[in-house]
Amino acid sequence: MTRPGEDSDSPEGTGGRPARPPVVEEYARLAPEYDAKWSFYVEATLRETVKRLSLRPADRVLDVGCGTGALLSCLSKQHRAGQLAGVDPVPEMLAVASRRLPAEVLLRNGWAERLPFDDEQFDVVISCNVFHYVRQPVAALREMSRVLVPGGRLVITDWCDDYLACRLCDLYLRLFSPAHFRTYRERECLNLLLETGHQDVGIDRYKISWLWGLMTARATRALRA
Repeated sequence: MTRPGEDSDSPEGTGGRPARPPVVEEYARLAPEYDAKWSFYVEATLRETVKRLSLRPADRVLDVGCGTGALLSCLSKQHRAGQLAGVDPVPEMLAVASRRLPAEVLLRNGWAERLPFDDEQFDVVISCNVFHYVRQPVAALREMSRVLVPGGRLVITDWCDDYLACRLCDLYLRLFSPAHFRTYRERECLNLLLETGHQDVGIDRYKISWLWGLMTARATRALRA
């Protein structure tokens, strides 16, 4: 079975094993130095995402594409660790996360398009700096909705293609980075969320430097009829 992010004709890797998807290979290499190398970007995006969260004490929270656990680490300082979970397709990134996070935080290996959780397990699902790698965005958004309780909240922060620098970077990466998929304009993000049945959609656009712009989308899973 082809995994998300992997072509059906992927070449074999060492020892006759199928090569890992490009995003896994890239972040396996970056994992040991990721936080240090991208410290400004990580801190700025976490700051902007967290200030748009309104967690309640009983909320169960899932971080999709949790990487090295930076967001979960931030949340664990104010929220019960046992109510936090993260999923990521890169074992090396999860290894970094497991060393920095409280043992009570649940970490799983998996893809946004096929989340390894049962239905309606979380009150809040967050995805930060991940969506431009997701090759099946509709499937991923439906999965995020599936694991949310009715009325649960979805928060997605990612690059915003309405900004020129992001648009140029997206074009470059599409040509030269097999790990990259695409970025979205605010209107495209809105349409994806509406297409997948989300309600109360709101999107903020903002810059984290004079050059680089992001957006944070917030939505809720529809209540049962």
